[in-house]
Amino acid sequence: MHNFKELIIWKEAMELAKAVYQASSLFPLNEKYGLTSQINRSAVSVPSNIAEGAGRGSDKEFNQFLNIALGSAFELETQLLLAHAFGFITEERLKELLGPLRKIQRMID
Repeated sequence: MHNFKELIIWKEAMELAKAVYQASSLFPLNEKYGLTSQINRSAVSVPSNIAEGAGRGSDKEFNQFLNIALGSAFELETQLLLAHAFGFITEERLKELLGPLRKIQRMID
């Protein structure tokens, strides 16, 4: 069992989730139950699965939850690319979010 609060990857995923929430708060109101909600859920899923896996009793289970977190990270990347394509976030903001996200993906992989 790992103390998730001490894991660098968890801390970075938490910071990314906060940044994603800030960015998505500027999306159009009609996206509240669409892309905004989906992006926020994906962003929260990454650190949540890292924490859940860390609380499991074996490294095998921890790795399983890291793989789930990785899937959520790729889902989030896709949604951020869509948000940019729809004009909800700028190219600059996209790069600011994708940098840390890709670092997290590499840390898990």
